[in-house]
Formats: sequence, structure tokens, C-alpha cells
Amino acid sequence: MAIEALPQLTPKDFASDQDIRWCPGCGDYSILAQTKKIMPDLGIPREKIVFVSGIGCSSRFPYYMSTYGFHSIHGRAPAVATGVKVANPELSVWVATGDGDGLSIGGNHLVHVIRRNLDIKILLFNNRIYGLTKGQYSPTSELGKKTKSTPMGSVDNPLHPLSIAIGAEGSFVARSMDVNVKHLGEILTRAAHHKGTAFIEIYQNCNVFNDGAWEHVSNRETKDDTTLFLEHGKPMIFGKNRDKGIRLNGKMEPEVVQLGNGIKEDDLLFHDEKAAEPSLAFMLSRMRYPEFPEPMGVLRAVDAPLFEKGVHDQMKAAEAKNGRGTLEQLLNSGDTWVVQ
Repeated sequence: MAIEALPQLTPKDFASDQDIRWCPGCGDYSILAQTKKIMPDLGIPREKIVFVSGIGCSSRFPYYMSTYGFHSIHGRAPAVATGVKVANPELSVWVATGDGDGLSIGGNHLVHVIRRNLDIKILLFNNRIYGLTKGQYSPTSELGKKTKSTPMGSVDNPLHPLSIAIGAEGSFVARSMDVNVKHLGEILTRAAHHKGTAFIEIYQNCNVFNDGAWEHVSNRETKDDTTLFLEHGKPMIFGKNRDKGIRLNGKMEPEVVQLGNGIKEDDLLFHDEKAAEPSLAFMLSRMRYPEFPEPMGVLRAVDAPLFEKGVHDQMKAAEAKNGRGTLEQLLNSGDTWVVQ
């Protein structure tokens, strides 16, 4: 008897029946659209996909995807996602979080899920503001940022998500932005196929409480000179006329140079996303406007042992040695005592 082939899914199949309740013009719409767009090409049934979120505007994401999902508690999406993935490694697990949810109360959980290299995909929406609670400064807000909670300007040094991810030995670390839909779709696809924790920082505009936060890299007139699109194995070239580049100076620090007058493409830094040593990727994560163009693309993509595989290997080894066991045996093992 022939087995009937499953119908090809479309982006519409991944759209839930929930009304989308983001502000008109919010960058989250673009991220949602591109996520739904890439899903059919992954060939994963909807019932094997799970979206997990914490609290914030970005955390409405599971409601708008016609897959399984958890709207968990503030900052704990990585912990919930870890439980889901370890319990059922065959699931495709995604985390939607924001610069507030993921880097303030959730900062500890985010670092540890990255260092463990759990096979999940983390989308961190970075709009440099608290949107859901109406415009307070966030961990990524720039120094001196005036908000409702910092009327005199923030005196906090901002966190830089890519540096944190690479410092935690992230095996896949990338950046894209909401308005560059083609690039965003490509990065989401690459993240989906990566085996391990894939961390993507997405520059996202909050047009109500922090409009224009990323104007320097989204403005059509300036973006060619303020962004550096990374390509593995290729020189770091940017500029409207592709006549600028990044090279190392005598102090092994990056510097912007003008091509020509004796400076050739071969003199520039060549991107190596597969380097086991993360120094280059970390250096790129520290390059920021206005001194440098801001890197876009995959900073690092390396193979590393999977956390959930290690856990299941230990479970199999324990079962082979001690037998399957029961819940009663577990509860009565180790240090126990009787209260008279």
C-alpha cells in the first residue's frame, strides 16, 4: 500500500488565528513574517516545532505561530526551552526574547543555555528600550539615554549581546535587522540548520518608544557606509562604492582603511566564521558605530558537543549499569530519614 505524501506547507500554514497585537509599524511584524516564510522549507511538521518566550513585546511570538508554544515567565524562556529539548530532542525548539527579557532578569539563563550548546534557536529582538512597560531604558540602551526611568540620562554601560554570546562560547552567533528582510531570512535559515545553540541578535525598531534606534544602519542613504556584511572566506569590504575595508593595525587592533594608494584587498582581514578560536568573532562583536561599520551576518559557526546528547548518553549509561529503576526507588535512594 502506497503511503500518501504529506502536503507541502506554506507560510500561511504557520500563521495562527490570533489577532496580532503589536503596534502598527513595529519591527516585530517583519521578524514574524520572515520566520513564517522559512518554516516550510525546513521540512519539519508543525507538531514538532515549539516556540518559547518570556515576557515582553517579543514574547507574544508563540501566539502568532501555528505550532506548539509556551509563553513562560520573565527571563526564563531558556530554562523552559531546555526542559522541552532535553525531554524530547527531536523537537525543533525556538526562543523569542528581547533585550529586556533576555539580558536583564534573564541574563543568567541566557548565558548558561548558550554555554551548554543546547540545540535550540534564540531570536533576541533588540530595540534598546522596554516597550511593553512603556519606555524605560533597557540593558542595551546607550550611555546617556533619556527615558521615563532615566530622565537625566542613563549612567549604565550597555550590554552588547553578541559579545556576551561569544564570551559564553556560542557555537553560532549572528546579527541581522528587521528591515533587511532578505538578509534576515537567510540568517534565520542558517540558524535553523545549525546543530547547537544558534543565537541571533536582531536590530528591531520600536517606533513608539524608541523610534530610529538603528537609523544609522537602516537609513538608505548611509547604511552602506555604516554596515559590514560578513561573508566567510572573503575580505571585509564595505562602503557605497565598496572602497573601504577593515584591517589590523600594528597593535593587532581593527582599523578602517581606504582601498587604493597601495592598500589592496589582500591587505584586509578575511572573515573566518569557522575559526575554533573565537578572538576574531569577539573583535567583530566589539566593532560599533561611529568608529566602525556594524557587522551583519554570521560572526561564528562552529561544531560543538550537544548538551541534550550528553544528558541522554549519561541516562543510557546509567540504565545499562543499574537497570531502568522506578520512581519509588529514586525517592528512597541516597540520604533519606524517617521522622518519628
